[in-house]
Amino acid sequence: MTIQETNLSMDKLWGGRFTQPTDRFVEEFTASIEFDKRLYRQDIRGSMAHARMLGRQGIIPLEDVEAIVHGLQQVLEQIERGEFDFSISLEDIHMNIEARLSAKIGEAGKRLHTGRSRNDQVALDIRLYLRDEIVEIVTFLDLLLDALLTKAEANLDVIMPGFTHLQTAQPILFSHHLMAYVEMFKRDRARQEDCLKRVNVMPLGAGALAGTTFPIDREYVAEQLDFPAISRNSLDSVSDRDFALEFLAASSILMMHLSRFSEELILWSTSEFRFIELSDSFCTGSSIMPQKKNPDVPELVRGKTGRVYGNLMALLTVMKSLPLAYNKDMQEDKEPLFDTIDTVKGSLKIFADMIGEMRVNEVNMRRAAGLGFSTATDVADYLVRKGLPFRDAHEAVGNAVKYCIENEMDVTELSLAEWQLFSPYIADDIFAAITVEASVNARNVPGGTARERVWSEIERCREGK
Repeated sequence: MTIQETNLSMDKLWGGRFTQPTDRFVEEFTASIEFDKRLYRQDIRGSMAHARMLGRQGIIPLEDVEAIVHGLQQVLEQIERGEFDFSISLEDIHMNIEARLSAKIGEAGKRLHTGRSRNDQVALDIRLYLRDEIVEIVTFLDLLLDALLTKAEANLDVIMPGFTHLQTAQPILFSHHLMAYVEMFKRDRARQEDCLKRVNVMPLGAGALAGTTFPIDREYVAEQLDFPAISRNSLDSVSDRDFALEFLAASSILMMHLSRFSEELILWSTSEFRFIELSDSFCTGSSIMPQKKNPDVPELVRGKTGRVYGNLMALLTVMKSLPLAYNKDMQEDKEPLFDTIDTVKGSLKIFADMIGEMRVNEVNMRRAAGLGFSTATDVADYLVRKGLPFRDAHEAVGNAVKYCIENEMDVTELSLAEWQLFSPYIADDIFAAITVEASVNARNVPGGTARERVWSEIERCREGK
């Protein structure tokens, strides 16, 4: 026996037209079972529906259908007990299950593949799997939204500095800041739910690329699998991965939101800010510095965002030049998809728990809200209400701020006489107008940071609006 012969597999799947077995390394390189075995439930469910349809249409005997369904149930139970040995030589989850089925029930198992191809079978499995996972991701998003709303309700009177360019801008309610993320994650939920509409289309029946010569009933299979629609073009059915790309894109945006939030939690928990304290359960220490409490969870979520972006780019690159219909390249759709699902679910779950246990430092937030001339805009608005054009008011307040900088003081420390150096419109009612509380509650417009408006938004979200 030659070295080459020892590297060859003696059994070749679908090998009728071949004169040589598959090289063992090629066999391992092309196999997908190590990652697509997680599709086993969906593959078995789809096969059961397909078998019932074949029997209903008189394509295979009803006694074979009964044997197939019973056998597939046994295979499912065996996998879930951890007693199923997946074989690389059988390439993928479809062939592993079908081979085990045939070993159990004999000739009837070989009839299961009538009227379908692995091309439309895998398209079905991925859609079934992603459909289930999107529903779970939406559930995790709801948990995070609930945690944010609960934290916003509990801290409705906490004032913090709002930032632009990471510079103190204007005072806002901490709850208002949290509600900004509520809006982001609501959009993420809507994107996932909208993506589900494109996922929830039944491709089985497309065959390899052109349909099948058997009188199948695609609508019946769709009904069995709870699909509201069937795909309308067999070529597109087996070569479409738009639904997966759309999910990856929506998930990338979701992770971007989590990453932005992570960055703020990291900043807020530093000794320089001390706005919040994360629970010890979500932090780690240093191997050399005993005083350290590192925000590892938000840092890791921030880092994992990059891998989700990479998964999107990976699948876009796989699909960008593929001719119709199916190509082996498309086997590379699963690992980016699975990794993204796992990353998003894990990140959402840990974030919801972390926000629930986060402690808010109201005193430090309130103190910081009064720094950096945060109520300067309120002075300008005060002057406008007194009759001064806004551009003139802006210049007058700018001069006042410059004066404060030169004298190392804040605008709240100016006397009435000093205020009147910059505008004769200013009277002693200026002092009540430029507190951080007055600044926050003056912004009583839809979407504003006034307590009344923030509470109204919390209630609206609680009602599912």
